[in-house]
Amino acid sequence: MTGSQKRKLKSLAHKLKPIVLIGQKGITESLVKAVDKALEDHELIKVKFIDLKDEKVELAAKVVSDTKSFLVNMIGNTAIIYRENPERPKEDKIKI
Repeated sequence: MTGSQKRKLKSLAHKLKPIVLIGQKGITESLVKAVDKALEDHELIKVKFIDLKDEKVELAAKVVSDTKSFLVNMIGNTAIIYRENPERPKEDKIKI
């Protein structure tokens, strides 16, 4: 992904609220399914780390690898994650 594509995704994510919250239990199968579903529906999401803040980089990397998505950026305790959905209608797709 190029720098300009990352900038565009960051600007689009600016107005988004976190969809998935990661708490005490960390990465569970149900959390990965929730992130997968959110990416399927939205393509671009924010994931907020409520607990385990010291491990947020490793946890974000695990979520990204488990969902086959792309980590756009980490801002504080929030990760911006993107995955293109080829089945999404063309007019609803994020154009990068």
